[in-house]
This record gives sequence, structure tokens and C-alpha cells, in this order.
Amino acid sequence: QVQLVESGGGLVQPGGSLRLSCAASGSIFTIKDMAWYRQAPGKQRELVAAIMSGDSTNYADSVKGRFIISRDNAKNTVYLQMNNLNAEDTAVYYCNALIRPSLIATLRGYWGQGTQVTVSS
Repeated sequence: QVQLVESGGGLVQPGGSLRLSCAASGSIFTIKDMAWYRQAPGKQRELVAAIMSGDSTNYADSVKGRFIISRDNAKNTVYLQMNNLNAEDTAVYYCNALIRPSLIATLRGYWGQGTQVTVSS
């Protein structure tokens, strides 16, 4: 079965950087779009960045110029490089991917388990 495994979260000081990774594994035929979302306590989950199968990207206004999303198709992995972090970036970050599993004709969305990012002095 298909699974998304995230890594790279943790505690960082304001102005610091973190690099998140999310690798898809299992019986996969194709991976289309991949994205990162985040959710802070008491707030709605929001899209942070997305990267399409053709490598075009989209970013939330709050992270433009600070975050970079990229992908390695050979490794079925998406990355989020986060620079100049501030307290408002504190949230649980979730990986999302649109995947067609092997032997299944349709695409569906998959979610990672979430990884905590805390920005604090």
C-alpha cells in the first residue's frame, strides 16, 4: 500500500532554518502533484507550497521568498527548505501527494502523518 513518510521537523530559534522531507513508498504507478500544508492550534489547515508534475510551483504569500519546495522524482520525494523562520511558522506540517497506485485506474490524495515545527527562543 502507498505511504508517505515525513522527516525533518523539530525546534528551531527565530531566524533559523529547517529542511523537511517526505518520501512516498509502496506500489506506485505515478505521482502527479505534491504539496506541503500546515495547521496551527485553533486554526484551519492551509496550503504552504505546491509543486506540480511539470515542476511549476505555488507558494502562500506568507512564505514567499523564505521557503523553497522541490522534488526528486527518482526518489519519490518532496522537500521543503524553510529559511528565516519566525514564531508564526509554528505548526504541524503535513505532506500531501496525488498518486495513482499500481493496479488502480484512478488518482487519489494521500497525507503524511504530520511533523511538528516549533520556532521559539
